[in-house]
Amino acid sequence: MSSSAERDFVTAHLDDLHADLDAWLRIPSISADPAHAGDVAASAEWLAEALRRTGFPTVEIWPTAGAPAVFAEWPSADAGAPVALVYGHHDVQPVDPLELWEHPPFEPTRVEGPDGPELHARGAIDDKGNVAFHLLGMRAHLAATGRDTPAVTVKLVIEGEEESGSPYFADLLRAHADRLACDVIVVSDTGMAAPDVPSAVTAMRGLADAEITLRGPAVDLHSGSFGGAVPNPLHAMAELLAALHDESGRVTLPGFYDKVRPLTERERELMGRVPFDEQAWLAGPAASRVATGEAGFSTLERIGARPTAEVNGMWGGYTGPGHKTIVPAEAHAKVTFRLVADQVPADLGEQVRAWVQANTPAGIEADVHVPPGGVAPCRSDIDHPAMDALLRSIGQAFDTGADQVLFTREGGSGPEADLAGILGAPLLFLGAGLPTDRIHSPNERVLLPMLYRGAEAAAHLWRELATVPFPAR
Repeated sequence: MSSSAERDFVTAHLDDLHADLDAWLRIPSISADPAHAGDVAASAEWLAEALRRTGFPTVEIWPTAGAPAVFAEWPSADAGAPVALVYGHHDVQPVDPLELWEHPPFEPTRVEGPDGPELHARGAIDDKGNVAFHLLGMRAHLAATGRDTPAVTVKLVIEGEEESGSPYFADLLRAHADRLACDVIVVSDTGMAAPDVPSAVTAMRGLADAEITLRGPAVDLHSGSFGGAVPNPLHAMAELLAALHDESGRVTLPGFYDKVRPLTERERELMGRVPFDEQAWLAGPAASRVATGEAGFSTLERIGARPTAEVNGMWGGYTGPGHKTIVPAEAHAKVTFRLVADQVPADLGEQVRAWVQANTPAGIEADVHVPPGGVAPCRSDIDHPAMDALLRSIGQAFDTGADQVLFTREGGSGPEADLAGILGAPLLFLGAGLPTDRIHSPNERVLLPMLYRGAEAAAHLWRELATVPFPAR
């Protein structure tokens, strides 16, 4: 591997990164559980102090109607320097089922893995690791360039409720839009294709959800006296959900694909460059026997660039020990939809209701609840000059040219569309996660060398972005 002043600094100060993560990951900042509200607040306080220690002259904790966010700013001394805003989150997912963890989830544990040292803990990569590497990256940038201030003005907004759907984040952005004004947004809540595959995410899917209730008889009925003679809501629900996809794996909601922006040939060619071992993926992170989905698309396209519908849960009737011979009065299901470019979450309510109405048999009453809001999909402009700066930065951290950095898409969802829409700035994605990091699952981990490369790439990025001719704000 080659060397650089940025890499030399990162390598010499890895213990600082390790110490930061060891302290931060011990705070169980589970935003979905009200019992951990104090821990989420403590996590924000820890990050604020770490940013002050790093040298940020402005650090504030911003309260919301939910969990607190952390804001920091380090202005560049250079007149007219671009402004970059880093986004991440400091809350984490619940840890259930606890018995499946090999190590206590909030006791960071080093493990030597096949690709190098790993750190196991809830939040190790999602998203505390991805945020923490910026602390070291900023110090490396200043040391390598000999500057007292960064080459670009760097701001951070690190929210505390991303794992709860960011219910108050858009309001926070609007309330502080003047403080958050920027030329480019750097999202550090994603990852790369593989440890040896430098890559940049260029899009994230959106999300909408619905809960469906089907009602039949007014009460549970004796299946011997009434079965086969009255409608069974669970039978109707099974048929309804079976009709969610056609024989080609396409979602059958009316109008579902009307606004979907199709992949261009160039986009498909770029995605096709990403090395992908489907059998290893099935045996590893997917933990599945076979790949399936919408016909005519590769697995990578299905999970990153095509909209989907998934049944998340279905229940009703009796599920206790033994048996209870009934025709149940009700059946329930939860369904979520991942959305891609140009789809609008608000459209899903009408589409789901029309689909349920068309597939509900006589004698069954249907109720559909679609929560307002949802998450809009987002994408980067791969031809924006800021993207070239990102690719150069990642390439330098991986000892390769910018033209060797591949483009990937993230199948998950977050508030990035709100960031881009409210602040009016382009999106870049710089994350150090891997598909094998078990985010949201027991035994979440981060491959530590990926964090080191993330810190180095961030150090290069502030220098590279200073050369980008952003339009006047």
